[in-house]
Amino acid sequence: MTNPFPPSFYAQSTLTVARDLLGARLVRILQDGQRLSGRIVETEAYTGLDDLASHGRRKRTRRNEPMYGPPGRAYIYFTYGNYWMLNVVTEPEDTPAAVLIRAIEPLEGLDEMAARRPGRGPLEWTSGPAKLVLALGITGDMNTTDLTTTAGGLWIEPDQTIPDDRVRTGPRIGLNTTPEPWLSLPWRWWVAGNEFVSRNSGRTGR
Repeated sequence: MTNPFPPSFYAQSTLTVARDLLGARLVRILQDGQRLSGRIVETEAYTGLDDLASHGRRKRTRRNEPMYGPPGRAYIYFTYGNYWMLNVVTEPEDTPAAVLIRAIEPLEGLDEMAARRPGRGPLEWTSGPAKLVLALGITGDMNTTDLTTTAGGLWIEPDQTIPDDRVRTGPRIGLNTTPEPWLSLPWRWWVAGNEFVSRNSGRTGR
């Protein structure tokens, strides 16, 4: 088993972390000890008080409190009344910034993922931020989990190195009324041509 990324990895610039998480492996250990994992193929960066698309753009609240915590903690929030979203906190403590894990390529625990995503083919198991948390059994109970250790049953570890010529960037998805320039900033990263990136992310790599 590879050790998780240390806190120093997440203490870097949010944009750097979002890029460097491509190719890393997201690991979830279920209560029965089963290991589920997938390779991260799409991320989005949300910086602190200066980013009008970020939950950290306003005052400190009960919801965004984890973003102010130590780098490498999980920030899991509920959205649209139905879905959990997994983020990892970045930059030094008291800087409200995080990276959203948007899509992963399933690697381990495929039968379990299939059971958690009934009626859907493999390309629909984890090709979106809400989908991947369902497939891996991640819920709000894991909010603030320390992803830099294996103790909480959820972490990110090194796996593949994705070369720059296979990386694409573009605007973040679902920002709706966010004003410019924040709406169009190329703060979404994905692996070109990977069939598990979300539908709006340009699977062909164009």
